[in-house]
Amino acid sequence: MAFENLLEENRPLAPFTTLGIGGPARWFMEATAEEHVAEAAAWARDKGVRLFVLGGGSNLVVSDDGFDGLMLHVALRGIETADAADGSGQRIYRAAAGEDWEQFVQRSVEENCAGLECLAGIPGTVGGTPVQNVGAYGQEVSSTIEHVRAFDLATHEWAELAAWECRFAYRRSRFNTAHRGRFVVTRVDYRLTPGGSPNLTYADLQRAFDPGAQPSVAEVAEAVRRIRQAKGMLLVEGDADCRSAGSFFKNPVITEDHAARVAEISGKQPPQYPAAERGRVKIPAAWLIEQAGFRKGDAFGNAGISSRHTLALINRGGATAGEIISLAEKIQNAVRERLGIRLEMEPVLVGFR
Repeated sequence: MAFENLLEENRPLAPFTTLGIGGPARWFMEATAEEHVAEAAAWARDKGVRLFVLGGGSNLVVSDDGFDGLMLHVALRGIETADAADGSGQRIYRAAAGEDWEQFVQRSVEENCAGLECLAGIPGTVGGTPVQNVGAYGQEVSSTIEHVRAFDLATHEWAELAAWECRFAYRRSRFNTAHRGRFVVTRVDYRLTPGGSPNLTYADLQRAFDPGAQPSVAEVAEAVRRIRQAKGMLLVEGDADCRSAGSFFKNPVITEDHAARVAEISGKQPPQYPAAERGRVKIPAAWLIEQAGFRKGDAFGNAGISSRHTLALINRGGATAGEIISLAEKIQNAVRERLGIRLEMEPVLVGFR
């Protein structure tokens, strides 16, 4: 089909986001083949139009004015598997970027492959996982990613990036930092372990099983889904708490001295976990939000805080992007003034000036 026949104008974007918020895209195109990605990139370059890549819309806030550019919806499908060439007994899953993440994780656990079980129940698509270095309950995709195939918008060439080239860190990669907007991910290769032991390092998960239990990867994945649902972080049709962008703030990493000051200010010892950097710890953003005076279920007009988890901001019905961002900034200001910590927003903001 000719490229012009795939191009739409003024396509509403709210239905493509889990928040259900956002204005229209000036131009919109759904890519179901890699050549569509290259064609869209060439068209945007020739027209001098900005290009944004849309996946599952689960970590996204689109402005009320929409996006004055080309919104490229990556909808590539297909999963291939192969034994790892190094004789390790591990299995390589080559998943197209448009594959539903939850369905992909479910397939891997049904095939008894360890490596993604703690990432069950996360909305979105495969292509978004390396961008954010998606992680939860003691696991990150960076620990399993072998390669990322992407189209380089700077060179207009295809690239096969090894994991080390992706520069993964906590909720970060080169795709959302130094080279934000440069690459369009079309496939991700994961190295998983058939018959491997599930990850049970996270306290919430450990409490889900009897002491000494040895659950399967499928049982751990199901436990993760139950925990996520209890926190309003599992998409369930008709559940108002699910009209969110997931965790709205990243858990901040601070010095141990700063953590001691937070304890002194709040009069409570904050929950904390070791960070990768020596002398620093990770503090739950949800705990900080609560210490700043916010509670589950708080309403602020049409926007609000989930009744199950203070880390999720929700569209209570008819909310605008402006209302969501206003609430986020209100929380940021309160946490900074009370505890001296600036929370960093996790969702990608599109169309904001």
